[in-house]
Order: sequence, then C-alpha cells, then structure tokens
Amino acid sequence: MKVVAIIPARGGSKGIPRKNVKLLAGKPLIYYTINAALHTRGIDRVIVSTEDEEIAETARKCGAEIIHRPKKLAQDATPTLPVLIHTVRELEKENYKPDAIVLLYATAPLVKPRYIEEGIKKIKDCDSVVSVCEDTRNYKLWSRDGRPLFKKRVNRQKIEKLYRENGAFYIMSYDTLMKKKSVTGKRTSLVFMRPDESVDIDMPLDFILAEVLINSHETD
Repeated sequence: MKVVAIIPARGGSKGIPRKNVKLLAGKPLIYYTINAALHTRGIDRVIVSTEDEEIAETARKCGAEIIHRPKKLAQDATPTLPVLIHTVRELEKENYKPDAIVLLYATAPLVKPRYIEEGIKKIKDCDSVVSVCEDTRNYKLWSRDGRPLFKKRVNRQKIEKLYRENGAFYIMSYDTLMKKKSVTGKRTSLVFMRPDESVDIDMPLDFILAEVLINSHETD
C-alpha cells in the first residue's frame, strides 16, 4: 500500500505569526510533525504543501519533500480539502498515486509515530481514520446566552466517555479524498491519543504549554 503524508503549512498564520517556523524547545515547530512522519512505518513519502519559501527551506532541512501551492490556496479562509487535492494531483503528475493519504498538522507537535502507524493499519478496512482524545469537560457545556447544554448535573464518573478530534492527524483512502471530495468517509475508525499528547497550537498559550510538555517528555 502506498501511503503519503501531507503537512499543510502556509506562511500567513495570525494567532502566532510565522508559527510553523517559530522555535519550540529549540527546533522549528514544523520539525516535530515531519520527524514523526519520517519515523512512521508505512509512510513512503512526506510532503509539505506551502506557498512560503522560508517554510519550504526549513521543511527541506527537516527531511520533507516540498510541493508549492498557489497563493490562492494559502488564504486565511482556505480549507484543507482543496490543498490536499492539489497536492495529490501534483503527485499524480509524477506517476505516484497513493492508496492512502495521511493529513498531519504542524500544530500537533506531540503526535507519536505509533499512533499514525495504528491509523495506517486501520485504514485498510475503512474510509477514514481520525485521531481523538477524551473530552472530559463535555458535561459542563453552556451556550453563550446562558443555557446549559447538559440535561442534568451528574458526576463525571457516571457519564459516557466522549471523544473529540484533537487535530493531530486524519487518514483517508484515495477514493474518499479524490472521488468523494472528503477527509472523512462513511466508515470512520478512531485512534485514541492521551490528552497530554493532544495539544493543538493555535494561540501563544498553547505554544508555551507544548514547550513545557516536550521538555517534560524528554526527561521521562
């Protein structure tokens, strides 16, 4: 089975300017995701899709291949789906057609290869795989206008466990992406990650938390 990892990384991040190349524990943020992909058994190519030359050069030094995307696919409102489709179409020009696509985000620097490997095994029997972690606060949700979204108060230990997408990775079959134009298909499997490995860097506080966790994991 041919499996490609695609890491979208545009240069115009707003919450943390130049986020993808900002140093995290001494290394560019994007290094961690590229490194995880390179050490994942079953992935044969690691591609960074970007319009930004600094990101491209940094990613090359980290060991990734680069596919340059047009700037119209690097806007604030550009969804991930057309970026993935563009990348796969560029690969097909090289006569490389993947059976499965692993979408990885540079904003999830704590993802481990073993989780991605688990997902690659599962994609053989489904349309898509999504990484998740337990959502321990789902029973305390309120709407903005003050309406509780829970029916009654219960102890956390008594509620059914629910899980949220943690933004680390999505794996999809070729047909799910290129024919159905979707990241998730009808048959989706989950890979369960620990909450402390599920930091999704969006704001400066997330960056600080990720650095603390990386330093902590290195000393374990």
